[in-house]
Amino acid sequence: MSYISQSLTFEVDKIHYTEIEEYFEVMMDWEDPLMSASAAYICEGGGDILEIGFGMGISAGYIQQHTINSHTIIENHPDIIPKAQAWAADKSNVTIVEGSWYDVKDTLSTYDGLFMDTFGDQHMNYFSSSLSSLMKVGGRATWWNSITGSVNISQSIDESGNRLIFNGEGEVLQTNYYCIPNVTYDVYDVTPPTNNYFNYSQYYLPKKQF
Repeated sequence: MSYISQSLTFEVDKIHYTEIEEYFEVMMDWEDPLMSASAAYICEGGGDILEIGFGMGISAGYIQQHTINSHTIIENHPDIIPKAQAWAADKSNVTIVEGSWYDVKDTLSTYDGLFMDTFGDQHMNYFSSSLSSLMKVGGRATWWNSITGSVNISQSIDESGNRLIFNGEGEVLQTNYYCIPNVTYDVYDVTPPTNNYFNYSQYYLPKKQF
């Protein structure tokens, strides 16, 4: 069963679901400082902001603390959409777009800042090739980066200026979740509780400017 078809449970500190007796966290509140940092990066220049994935609304709340013109949020899970709509009801600069970002991307504008944080995204492999068409010149993008941050890594820069991350055996890992080139990183020490999606002691927040 796809993520979109799952019935979600909302608690104060997380969103989760269970499938065939297996427990999955969708989002947890330990991510709060990372959401704050992500919002600060994409909103530094103000303007128009695109957020792909509402989740618990943590990043959305931080984005609203910045001086911006507009805030467009795309959400596709039917259990989360009403919560996003209720949150946005008293915010005149917020637009909630229902559906998959991939299905609606050709109807969107271009943006000064973009944050991507989805779960169970069936179109994730298209994000890298779609990103530039959504960004204004000088725009800033970041996204949830779940594959870096191992305690047993080293780094170097290749000929194109891309940051390469190696594991303990010297094998090159992907530089970031979507393999987007020319990205820099801010590193954050984190202490997540045991979960199914991120169990490292450091988080590498990707920063891409167009």
